[in-house]
Amino acid sequence: MAWKFLTVYWREMIRFVRFRTQLLSSLLQPALWMAFFGVAMSSNFSRFTSDIPIPPGVIAVDYLTFMAAGVIAMTTLFTSLFGGISLLFDKNWGLMREMLASPMPRTHIMLGVSLSGMTKSFIQVAIIMVFGLLLGVEFFPGFSPLRIVVSILGIFVFVAIFSLGFLLFSSNISMRLESPEGLQGIITLLTLPLFFVSNALYPIQAFPELLQALSTYNPLTHLVNGVRYFALGSEFFAVGARYTSTPTDILLSFSYLVVFAAVMYLLARQAFLRAVVT
Repeated sequence: MAWKFLTVYWREMIRFVRFRTQLLSSLLQPALWMAFFGVAMSSNFSRFTSDIPIPPGVIAVDYLTFMAAGVIAMTTLFTSLFGGISLLFDKNWGLMREMLASPMPRTHIMLGVSLSGMTKSFIQVAIIMVFGLLLGVEFFPGFSPLRIVVSILGIFVFVAIFSLGFLLFSSNISMRLESPEGLQGIITLLTLPLFFVSNALYPIQAFPELLQALSTYNPLTHLVNGVRYFALGSEFFAVGARYTSTPTDILLSFSYLVVFAAVMYLLARQAFLRAVVT
């Protein structure tokens, strides 16, 4: 009984692999974003910031490398928010009624869907990192092999807890709605504010004070902080600004994501336990 959620997980991964259009689009989208937007914007930002002196002893990072962490965060966000849409299809096709009536605990449905979404995020993040290195992204500058392994693990830990929070959020919404269109509308409403009111694409130091405050409470900002810390180090210079992070800063960002995921778990658990599908 303790491992029933793996059945749901395996079913979701089979669905992911068999739906070729979804599989290809989810794998190609981040690569295309890096190839076109990243390369084009990198040349522009390099030209605009070429006259800004680099502080002595600080590693200079080009915009493509700076943005690569943002693409990892963006892809994880999109994948996680759409992770719960399979629950809506199950409700419409009558499968959810059978799953809720089975001896399997309802929370295992939620955990299985969340685990599959995390796996998809891991696959996409790995593709982004490999493809980014081929494009010239300079992750792990001067890192030893051991530190590179630790850094990759750190990135995946941040991606895991972030994706878990938004997968639970998506599952919670899905169990309260009746149509995929409703979930898509909510996702469309949330993605742009979450993405652009963050440090994924550009420094937040130039934001108005209100947007800076909102960015501080944006989970995506904390994911980007963690990814950049492990991929670029505790101090670097990019897009005309100097970035410095301490282990305490990263621990606080991780703690924020843990609290966010815990709150989403409680809300999603309540939605599953109260769900009635006719």
